[in-house]
Amino acid sequence: MTTAFDPDELASRDEIIALQTERLAAALRHAYEHVPHYRASFDALGVNPSDFRRLDDLARFPFTVKDDLRRNYPFGLFAVPRNRVLRLHASSGTTGKPIVVGYTRADLDIWADLMARSIRAAGGRPGMMVHVAYGYGLFTGGLGAHAGVERLGCTAVPVSGGMTERQVQLILDFAPDIIMVTPSYMLAILDEFVRQGCDPRKTALKFGIFGAEPWTNAMRGEIETAFGIQATDIYGLSELMGPGVAQECVETKDGLHIWEDHFYPEIIDPTTGAVLPDGETGELVLTSLTKEALPIIRYRTRDLTRLLPGSARPGMRRMEKITGRADDMIILRGVNLFPTQIEELILASDWGAGHFTIELTRPARLDEMTVHAEARPDYWDGAGLTDEAARLALRVKDVIGVTARVVIEPPGTIERSVGKARRVRDLRPRN
Repeated sequence: MTTAFDPDELASRDEIIALQTERLAAALRHAYEHVPHYRASFDALGVNPSDFRRLDDLARFPFTVKDDLRRNYPFGLFAVPRNRVLRLHASSGTTGKPIVVGYTRADLDIWADLMARSIRAAGGRPGMMVHVAYGYGLFTGGLGAHAGVERLGCTAVPVSGGMTERQVQLILDFAPDIIMVTPSYMLAILDEFVRQGCDPRKTALKFGIFGAEPWTNAMRGEIETAFGIQATDIYGLSELMGPGVAQECVETKDGLHIWEDHFYPEIIDPTTGAVLPDGETGELVLTSLTKEALPIIRYRTRDLTRLLPGSARPGMRRMEKITGRADDMIILRGVNLFPTQIEELILASDWGAGHFTIELTRPARLDEMTVHAEARPDYWDGAGLTDEAARLALRVKDVIGVTARVVIEPPGTIERSVGKARRVRDLRPRN
């Protein structure tokens, strides 16, 4: 059970930098000596772990990208014998071979510690009950959260995703203090509360920890108002560990503190790969400092954010809330936009339920975008809310700078996701 703060969590900035320098040197050596891929990539750039002396030197080392993990499927990037690996997780593999990650006993202990740290930062305390609605299985969300719940000394309710009616029943009957789930699925749970005629503000829930997909502060406000809870953001990715790489602190809710004693962040220009100074927006790159089974050097996450000074945890830098990914960016007639920009405009309306999809087509020579947005039951007029659709289309044009067709759909018609929401359907010809 972890009840006290880890000393590193409250370390000064100078202490964190010293720890990172020591751990980075060891991580580079571990990767070079035990992973043929890293030995080859370091050698190709003419760099050696002995060349690393200060944090700035990391920029000389090669990036790791998702294709590197796919090409080494399943165990080619492991730095320890397979019989030392106690658990395997993997991505869904919907765009190719899955990405396989492994954990030694030490890796699992660190993961549990960091998840416990994250839950505590979000308001959790020993003895609380936590409803875990992230998916269990090869996806890292459910088991990662579960380990942190137990490490903190809380009671885990391992519901997993799906069976939304049962989710509501257990929230009402078990009276958990905390829920951990994707923000889009939390809206589906909200819909089920409304369908059953139950007031979501009368549950025992006090805190929500939401992650696995970008979400906006507008959605935070929607969830907090609907349930009467404090909602914070958690960040992680399977390639580095799973959830618990960074966490928003409930007392400030001003960005996610990266647990820099275990992960070293950089922000780069997505096009040139050049390292950008703190405060500038770019692509997040992360290096694991303590992973044994699968050390990861300079992993390009494709997530867009910026680094800011620490606040609630002064020694740990914050990353701004991620509202887009480089590979989720839509380019429409020369304008770059992200699904979260559409989400924010929908949630600013009175009628918007928060469920939406974006459809991209090319019926002639020009790309077109149609936004299908679901109405709240109490605002649905049976005819499509044509005036409100026109107003939203105008707001999209004014705020984002693109022309969009808006269709407001009846309540309950937009497909729900129990995991990461799929917002974009790109139907444009590939040739």
